[in-house]
Amino acid sequence: MKFTDAKIRALKPKSSRYEIWEGGRNGFGIRISPHGRKSWVFMYWFEGTQKRMTFGIYPEMTLEKAHSSHAKVREQLIKGIDPNELLIQANIAHRGSPAVSQLVNEYIEKWAKPRKRTWEEDARMLSKDVIPQFGKRKAKDIKRRDIVLLMDGIVERGSPITANRTLRVIKKMFSFAVKRGVLDASPCVEIDPPAKENQRERVLTEEEIKMFWLGLDKAKMSDATRLVLKLLLITAQRKGEVSQAEWSEIDLKNGWWTIPKERSKNERIHRVPLSPMAIDIFRQAKVRLGDSKWVFPSSKDQPITPRSISRAIRNNSEKISSDKPKHTPPYGDFFKIDHFVPHDLRRTATSMMTGSGVDELHVSKVLNHTISGVTSRHYNHYTYDKEKQQALETWDRKLTGILTGKKAKIVNLKRK
Repeated sequence: MKFTDAKIRALKPKSSRYEIWEGGRNGFGIRISPHGRKSWVFMYWFEGTQKRMTFGIYPEMTLEKAHSSHAKVREQLIKGIDPNELLIQANIAHRGSPAVSQLVNEYIEKWAKPRKRTWEEDARMLSKDVIPQFGKRKAKDIKRRDIVLLMDGIVERGSPITANRTLRVIKKMFSFAVKRGVLDASPCVEIDPPAKENQRERVLTEEEIKMFWLGLDKAKMSDATRLVLKLLLITAQRKGEVSQAEWSEIDLKNGWWTIPKERSKNERIHRVPLSPMAIDIFRQAKVRLGDSKWVFPSSKDQPITPRSISRAIRNNSEKISSDKPKHTPPYGDFFKIDHFVPHDLRRTATSMMTGSGVDELHVSKVLNHTISGVTSRHYNHYTYDKEKQQALETWDRKLTGILTGKKAKIVNLKRK
């Protein structure tokens, strides 16, 4: 019998299992179970023993693929290799290959936790979108198309930027898997971010700074969050660095905050001079937030999370978008200014310092930006402490003037 799809589909189950062999193909056939299950089979002799093996199930394995598999095992026999032994070894390797859920856990524990302050965000994204979709599948079975379709789904639910962030984490995870020998290649190669991101340029005006500050006193949020938002503007430091500060890092007597390299984005110790306004905020935190190792503790004696800072702004301010209806915050619009995010406060402080005559290099040192170049990285270990102090004191005077309505005296600090 010469196999065709029509003939195979026409094969009906009987009371007991039976097999049909294809003419012209030694030992190649199909087995039909009493329940109608059709399996490709191969019967052969190896070293004087008759053996049989199963290729796959029809129609999941097509007739064309079954013919191809039969040709390959015939070649193995000619070379003196038992194809059944190879199949057994492949099955053992497959069973030993980790599922995606196991890879996620290994990535978080072995790579993200030791290296990323924001590892919990990686875990959250992977748990939300990757594990429900791929968790039980073998990591080695995930294809590029699977990743693309997953990204499409996130975009279609209205979260294009989340899709970009999730793709970055997935790429890092599969790259980690390749380096660990879990996979030979990553399925994420040449997958572009699904959404275009516009670089934010939002800088609050002096009037908006005053409205923001006054709005904070009325907004519905925790005292810890309120103080963090003020410090973001005063110190120009990163949201995660401020919200997770520990008292062991703070020297109020001498006016310094030392961010350890473990919490610094560029993995270098960063000394932040504390201006009078910053010292006042830390003192308020000491009095109002209770006894904890964290400057800004949550109710569970952990630091408040960076995500909660962003959420607090969303919950207290309106956002108007050209393609979506106005967002109505649950607590009301307390800030009364155009939409902004926590990082815009850092950008605002940066712009105000530069506009007040502070040298851009000194501003970059306040921000703890890495300066490119071999000389900067390996030979220049000057701390710029004095220049950073001058920069933040200049911004302190400027900010005080904005909030009080009294024009601050600005000293030109640019290098001649």
